[in-house]
Amino acid sequence: MSLWSSIPSKELVDSKNAKENHSSSNFHQQLKHPRVGLLKRQISKPGPVQQEFGSDDEDVSGRSSVALIGDVHIDISSTDRKQWSNPVEFLLSCVSMSVGLGNVWRFPTTAYENGGGAFLIPYLIVLTFIGRPLYFMELALGQFSSFGGVKTWKIVPAFKGVGFGQSFGTWAIVTYYVSLMAITVFYFVQSFSSVLPWTICDPVWSNDLCVDSSGNSSFNKIPNAQSSSEQYFYKYVLNHYDSIDDGIGLPDWRLALCLLFSWVILFLTLYRGVQSSGKVAYFTALFPYVVLITLLVRGLTLPGSFTGIMYFITPKWEKLLEAKVWYNAVVQSFFSMGVGQGALQMFSSFNDFKHPIYRDAWIISLADTFTSLLAGCTIFGILGYLAHELNTDIESVVRSGSGLAFISYPDIIAKFDFAPQVFAVLFFLMLFTLGVGSAAGMTGGVITVICDQFPILKKQYVTLAICIIGFLIGLVYITPGGQWILELVDFFGGGFVIFTLVIIETIAINWIYGMPNLVRDINFMLDMNLGIYWKFCWAFFIPVSLSSILIYSMVELSLPTVGGVSFPYIAYVCGWMLPAIALSFIPIGFIHAVYCSHGSTVIESVRSTFRAKPTWRPKKDTYYKEWLLMKKEL
Repeated sequence: MSLWSSIPSKELVDSKNAKENHSSSNFHQQLKHPRVGLLKRQISKPGPVQQEFGSDDEDVSGRSSVALIGDVHIDISSTDRKQWSNPVEFLLSCVSMSVGLGNVWRFPTTAYENGGGAFLIPYLIVLTFIGRPLYFMELALGQFSSFGGVKTWKIVPAFKGVGFGQSFGTWAIVTYYVSLMAITVFYFVQSFSSVLPWTICDPVWSNDLCVDSSGNSSFNKIPNAQSSSEQYFYKYVLNHYDSIDDGIGLPDWRLALCLLFSWVILFLTLYRGVQSSGKVAYFTALFPYVVLITLLVRGLTLPGSFTGIMYFITPKWEKLLEAKVWYNAVVQSFFSMGVGQGALQMFSSFNDFKHPIYRDAWIISLADTFTSLLAGCTIFGILGYLAHELNTDIESVVRSGSGLAFISYPDIIAKFDFAPQVFAVLFFLMLFTLGVGSAAGMTGGVITVICDQFPILKKQYVTLAICIIGFLIGLVYITPGGQWILELVDFFGGGFVIFTLVIIETIAINWIYGMPNLVRDINFMLDMNLGIYWKFCWAFFIPVSLSSILIYSMVELSLPTVGGVSFPYIAYVCGWMLPAIALSFIPIGFIHAVYCSHGSTVIESVRSTFRAKPTWRPKKDTYYKEWLLMKKEL
């Protein structure tokens, strides 16, 4: 039963809507294909239906997906909202969005920081009982309602601020995500050099501890030796600061050009919506696997690689008792699969109502898991080789952070005997395509939220504005202190915000709207009966386990550092402002929902915000009628 089952039901309203919808269908047939201009000329006198829904109904007042002609309620959303040209484009777009830098860059980094195999078991458990069920739930919400991340909260209007908070957290991720794409562009250009610049120690940027990454020379001849790949990344590409006590410095002009190029590519991918991004997904979803498998095969031929892989897959059971490991496993799962960011609802909202997302959710989640394991084996195989060369343990091989992907992978490319430039070009092209796929999904989710809230704005102009703002913010991350800001925003703006809002999202949907009602809607949409696995995860395991992990992690909170060095105090204050802003959308959204409701008393207005709006429904009239009949029969 729903927590709010004591609230008077809306069956009377649903019955009235069905009658009105029947009238709408007849009128629609008379008009053949009503045009927006015709509707506007006849909407000057509001009828009873408009008064009933009131100005708080965003569909009526803004989006024009519901048109009112006298007493007739006409749903024209199916003619307004674009759909995928091909169902395969939806599947590949979701794969491209979920399988991204989160797998190739962030997953090995997070596993490295949490003890390798100690992280793998919590990660797989989280994927099975938290990540996959949430992924399917968010896809189902978007497809059922044909709404993006914010408008899906018509299901429980009191919590629509969660959608805005998730969009804020997603935008925080996007701003630094594209800066990583810019670094891949820089490496891509450098890969066309006759000699890969990170394979040798150039006196311009190296010091006496530098050892060439190319060749088979051993590092253990020099105490505290560093590979040329590591020094190239930190000293030449980033000009990395060891502290930001004196500021973060100015943006690097070379990386600024690369950042501009990345945002231009994103704009070209997004400016036509799903009609353009769907075509790009064919390449961004499939090409990376070719390169990753090639690198893994090469890595397995290097001495010490199997030691590294065993480090990755061998569990450390005592680590399972550390809340930090579970917290990071959840955050990595959300980051990798795109859960809690609004992008999944956006993608599925362009599907046909009966599209088999149950099948797609399994395919995508398995592809995401496979890619993470593939990238993990590849990177830890390389780390095992480096540890063998340095005659040390894996924990001492290289600094963690974003540099792991830009140090360890280039190290193995330097070992290719035949045409290393070719493999370097392919690898960094792969990283960039991974970034485009994920960044397009996250940015598209933000754009959809804005366009849904302000339908008068043209999507092309909104896309252009978002890309320009993203470029300007991204300049912060390509300064000498930019990696510090990246770690700060990733911890507070990405991980903590998304984690907290997903808990609230799950509780609001499954405990207030009601898990039985959610299952009923999904069963109707997909013509199936969901099993106990989904019900158990949604109603109990996810909210309870996530809440417990969050509370335990807050008690033993470990603030982020860079290379073991703490941030200045003011940086931590700024970091905490990010979740404060994101969470503030919840009370603001609640107050706005109460203000816009039309209850006869304040109490009734508050209570009404915990009931689904009449516009939480299938958008097509035929499915809507069947849905109403199904609800009455239950």
